[in-house]
Amino acid sequence: MPSFKNLRGLLLLPAVTLLAGCNMVLMNPSGDVAAQQRDLIIQSTVLMLLIVLPVIALTLLFAWRYRKSNTEAVYKPDWDHSTQLELVIWAAPLLIVIALGALTWISTHTLDPYRPLQRIDAERDVIPGTRPLVVEVVALDWKWLFIYPEQGIALVNEMAAPVDRPIMFKITASSVMNSFFIPALAGQIYAMPGMETKLHAVINKPGEFEGFSANYSGAGFSNMRFKFHGLSGADFDKWVQTAKGAGTPLNRAAYLALEKPSERNPVQRYASVAPDLYDAIVNRCVEAGKMCMKDVMAIDAGGGLGMPGASNIASGAAPGAGGQATRTYVAAMCSVNDPVDPLLAPAVRTN
Repeated sequence: MPSFKNLRGLLLLPAVTLLAGCNMVLMNPSGDVAAQQRDLIIQSTVLMLLIVLPVIALTLLFAWRYRKSNTEAVYKPDWDHSTQLELVIWAAPLLIVIALGALTWISTHTLDPYRPLQRIDAERDVIPGTRPLVVEVVALDWKWLFIYPEQGIALVNEMAAPVDRPIMFKITASSVMNSFFIPALAGQIYAMPGMETKLHAVINKPGEFEGFSANYSGAGFSNMRFKFHGLSGADFDKWVQTAKGAGTPLNRAAYLALEKPSERNPVQRYASVAPDLYDAIVNRCVEAGKMCMKDVMAIDAGGGLGMPGASNIASGAAPGAGGQATRTYVAAMCSVNDPVDPLLAPAVRTN
């Protein structure tokens, strides 16, 4: 008959086999920002365990010591208060909460994704005047577009960066919300249509790392993945030249074709990029003849469309000095392509 210890080992074998395939990238990152986030997780967990572990241990101890069969345990049915015990019960958690609050406040500001990097790693600061590598990220359905404005290239489902060089990601989306996430590099940040978010990070080790969307965005979400390459400076230059030599131009027409929903897209390279493409994507005006959001907002901030559009301008309710409204804004906007309501046709012709 096999011993109990052998049976226990056999029962644990399937769990060990399953865990052998796990990649603990969050606990073993290759970028300094992700490493600081890992340290924050560990520090917070240790602080909380200072309370959790004693509570679990005392719970088991009390259950065993004061079991029904233990007749030697002291029984005090009239006991109701201990000042010393109350101090321990309330003071210890309070100190832990204060420590966690201070740790969270400091790390929230230090690891703000919009904040430019102050260091390359724990031993090296960023040299003053260092220019980060700018990467413009567009979440499409269901693929990723990476635009390198300084290098003049763009790629689908692949990106790269030099080791130990700060990276500034500018992130947006074409239709629905997604989440840009490279676990080995830094924490995730959302990509939203009509908006731009930012992320500053650095990769400290060469290698190939996985990136994906961490926010469900429809049918092709599961395969919305890409490869991130950490390269030496010379290898990054070669990678850029490969994209320039093997790609085609990415103009507005090419982008509109790429923007259409598709799944499991292979890596695509574009040798050149229209200089105003990313700005047009953010402002929702890639199509010809479509007014950009920033222009609409500028018209609104300026008080409307002038005399021809006076009927579309509403004034603020509170008058200012001299009886003038304190603020005006565009209340409506007509387009020549909009169908004309027959009942409003005379008014439209008047305007």
